[in-house]
Amino acid sequence: MHNEQANNPLHGLTLEKIVTRLEEHYGWDGLAQKISIQCFKSDPSIKSSLTFLRKTPWARNKVEALYISTFAQKSPWENSPYR
Repeated sequence: MHNEQANNPLHGLTLEKIVTRLEEHYGWDGLAQKISIQCFKSDPSIKSSLTFLRKTPWARNKVEALYISTFAQKSPWENSPYR
C-alpha cells in the first residue's frame, strides 16, 4: 500500500516546504510574476501565503504545479557527469 504515492512528486512535502523552497528559488517578486496572486504581491510572507493557499484550492494547485515543473521533473541526466 505504501507504493500508491510512489509517483507523486509532492509525496512527503508539506505546503510550507513547497512555498519556502519556491520563495528561496524565485523570491517573492519572481513568484508573483509566475503566479499572479495577492499573497505573493502585497507584503508577502510564508505565514500569510500558507493561510491563503490552504483556503484557496485553485491557488494551491497552481503553486503545487509550479513546484513540480520547477523541481520535480528534472532530467535524470541533469546532474550526470556524462552530459
